[in-house]
Amino acid sequence: MKWSWKIGTFAGIDVYLHTTFFLLIGWIAISYWIAQNSIAAVVSGVGFILALFGSVVLHEYGHALTARKYGVKTRDITLYPIGGVASLERIPDEPRQEFWVALAGPAVNVVIAAVLFIWLSITSAMEPLSSISLTGGSFIERLMVTNLILVGFNLIPAFPMDGGRILRSLLAMRMEYTSATSVAASIGQGFAFLFGFIGLFTNPFLLFIAFFVWIGAANESRMVQMKSALSGIPVSRAMLTHYQAIGPEEPLSNAVEHILSGSQQDFPVVEDGKVVGVLTKGNIFRGLKQYGDGAKVAQVMEKDFVIADSHEMLETAFAHLQDCGCHTLPVLHQNQLVGLVTMDNIGEFIRIQSTLKTAA
Repeated sequence: MKWSWKIGTFAGIDVYLHTTFFLLIGWIAISYWIAQNSIAAVVSGVGFILALFGSVVLHEYGHALTARKYGVKTRDITLYPIGGVASLERIPDEPRQEFWVALAGPAVNVVIAAVLFIWLSITSAMEPLSSISLTGGSFIERLMVTNLILVGFNLIPAFPMDGGRILRSLLAMRMEYTSATSVAASIGQGFAFLFGFIGLFTNPFLLFIAFFVWIGAANESRMVQMKSALSGIPVSRAMLTHYQAIGPEEPLSNAVEHILSGSQQDFPVVEDGKVVGVLTKGNIFRGLKQYGDGAKVAQVMEKDFVIADSHEMLETAFAHLQDCGCHTLPVLHQNQLVGLVTMDNIGEFIRIQSTLKTAA
């Protein structure tokens, strides 16, 4: 993953650390050094943040392993300075399933806090809460309190927090899924407005949270509306039928000419009538830089690629594009290339359909 470091694979799921995470570690280290001028304090502060993010990883595994129970795979888990993201391949089919998947993350934090509380009680190490802060007090008790704060924050009924998904799943048990998403997104944006208003007069960090929640709610609503708009429409109705294919033995200079002479960015690679690869714009530029324009297409093309069938629904093709993180899928009919489907032409198709409905 771009800008991310793989730190391990657990339960079959890759865990990544985004590069920006090191900015948080650096900021924590500098803050503790300035405040206490002590290496021990810096180590303690950084250690606490790492322990906290260990809880975040377990939180994301709560989502991922519960989703696996319902047949939904998780592509990876990535840690950012503001938290973790478990990239599920899709939203669970049933609202009840989404409810349990969303609830599983906060439930893990509750379990962690309960275990720490039991340990503090057994060892008689519990301190008054008034003596606890982010930088002072018992390490274990701070971790317990912070896990409870994570529970409260994640249960705010606003996307992209777990509470927004829990709210959407509860609404979807009583109304159509797209409408449930729209209502949940509106409620989430209401919370974002409230956070922003309070943040203007108190803590500027609330303004950042407000922006994060507002954008998250809008994106979730947009994605579900798009998925609904694509439902029941075959790929053949929206695929590109005027396209340029390229052969694996052709030089990259030919691909460059195709890019310059038209609007196509990615090319199906065809040999003896069969699709053997996909040559993306990124492949072309990397190949030009590494090998020059005389290199063969076969040297740089994607050999592991995803295809769509012309009879598949656009909703399925859209999911494939999201899952593979690619821009273009070759469309086959009886194993013969008949078109291309891209994120761009799916978006254009939706805009055209929306315009036609408005005009009607």
